[in-house]
Amino acid sequence: MPLHLTKVAVSCASVETLERRIASRSVGGEVRVPTRMRPKRADELIGGSLHWIVKHRIVAKMEILRIEDRSDGRIDFVCSDQLQSVAPKPKRAHQGWRYLEEKDAPGVDGDGSGLSDLPPRLYGKLAALALV
Repeated sequence: MPLHLTKVAVSCASVETLERRIASRSVGGEVRVPTRMRPKRADELIGGSLHWIVKHRIVAKMEILRIEDRSDGRIDFVCSDQLQSVAPKPKRAHQGWRYLEEKDAPGVDGDGSGLSDLPPRLYGKLAALALV
């Protein structure tokens, strides 16, 4: 069972903005997402997904194809450029990336709690108050 990652789509106000960003950075069907640190569980990530957080919700994912070292000492997550929508799942923002176990990853259907149906601004305020 592959391991997944979550990452905040910084400065993306919507899924459409994220889609445009991915399309503009796509080369040969792949997108490189840079990071400073090599994940300790890197081998488990191959075949998993990079889940994108927009407005405090996981909204889309891309398959992680491989992880490559760069000449400047950084690391690239090399992902498929196919962005797949998932059922929105509330998730607090964080810096960098975080591991996401398969059991916690959002699917195509919601979790039944109704939190994914809240407007992003309301969810953000509730999250700031630690109510969700």
